[in-house]
Amino acid sequence: MVSVPSVKAPAVGAYKVAWFIALVFYFFEYVVRSSPAVMIPELSSAFRVDAVGVSAIIGSYYYTYSVTSLVAGAALDRFGARASIPFGAALLGLGCLVFVIPVPIVGDLGRLLQGAGSAFAFTGAVFLAAHGFSGSVLATAIGVTQCIGMLGGSAGQFAVGPLIHGPMDWKVYWIATGAACVAIAIALFASTPGEEHVEARPTSILAPFKIVFTNPQSYLCGAIAGLLFVPTTVGDMIWGVAFFQQDRGFDYGNAVSVASMVPLGWAIGCPVLGWLADFLGRRKPALILGAGIMLAAIVAVAFTGGVAATHLEMLVLGIGSGAAMIPYTSIKEVNPDSVKGSAVGVINFLTFGVTAAIGPVFANLLGKGLASNADHLQHFRQGAWFWAGAVALAIVLSFFLRETGRNAAVGHSVAR
Repeated sequence: MVSVPSVKAPAVGAYKVAWFIALVFYFFEYVVRSSPAVMIPELSSAFRVDAVGVSAIIGSYYYTYSVTSLVAGAALDRFGARASIPFGAALLGLGCLVFVIPVPIVGDLGRLLQGAGSAFAFTGAVFLAAHGFSGSVLATAIGVTQCIGMLGGSAGQFAVGPLIHGPMDWKVYWIATGAACVAIAIALFASTPGEEHVEARPTSILAPFKIVFTNPQSYLCGAIAGLLFVPTTVGDMIWGVAFFQQDRGFDYGNAVSVASMVPLGWAIGCPVLGWLADFLGRRKPALILGAGIMLAAIVAVAFTGGVAATHLEMLVLGIGSGAAMIPYTSIKEVNPDSVKGSAVGVINFLTFGVTAAIGPVFANLLGKGLASNADHLQHFRQGAWFWAGAVALAIVLSFFLRETGRNAAVGHSVAR
């Protein structure tokens, strides 16, 4: 778990500085995660594979992201922030540099390295915030952390699209991004205090995971979060630009702009729906409300037209998808206090395990026919129904989730 040792007053300011740099790391992590969606034709040509092959390369990111999430929190406890978080940033940078080599297996390796390094960004930022801020403002600091990541996701599409078709090509972009991540790693190592007073290292990194993995509610949290994330992480961040260009006939600039509305909506929805869950003292109503908003937005995108309307609908979709962060709170509350840090790693593993599993299914069922389909509008709507089904399943599973808010009615929720 991520322990919070006593910190001497002079070190608190240093932890805040390190947290701020970790926000930059988290921002770049999301830029790296989302930006391949705006360069699928370039990557397809460079790697000499079709769109489905590019999707497989891009999606490999989630395999290592999900697995490495399991150990990121344990590494922070075991080795401290100064060793672990800069290591993650450096790994992300290395993955970006490797990705410029236009060989499919090397592209896979680059995305796998990117996913592994990225797993340290959010967990590391939360770890540093817990050391640098008092309990009265810690939730706000974590909310700011989430918002910065979501803005990075938007920038990875909205800003990178024009960039690679203007002042730099896709290879220069990846080299520059890799160099920036290495610089962030150096800054994190220089700014993060050493942790001489960690009171108790965990005797085993496996014991907390055993507790979390033997709790059925943990799997519900991971499944719900994964099903709510996958329409955005796969549907929007990987396939969004291509589907809006080819199925809806949007020009490249509008397709990129529309797709970037979803992560921008995250930046609004994550703190707003989190605040609502706290205000109500109940997690499930806010969770189901957000998922319902997602479902309505997906249907609206499928059955309405026009660039302006689609921008708004995709923004609303992103706002609703902020509900995917609520299970991250729930999993900490359905498990003992002693394993809260490990619980975050577990839900990251489960959430992006769902992404890694569903991504190839969508690619083979609908991505494969993107260019050759005769009825593009019908094809687009089939994609929308696929994602609507994922969200609907998440809503159904939410009713089985144990309510953990302060106003949870005794006996009203499903027991563990």
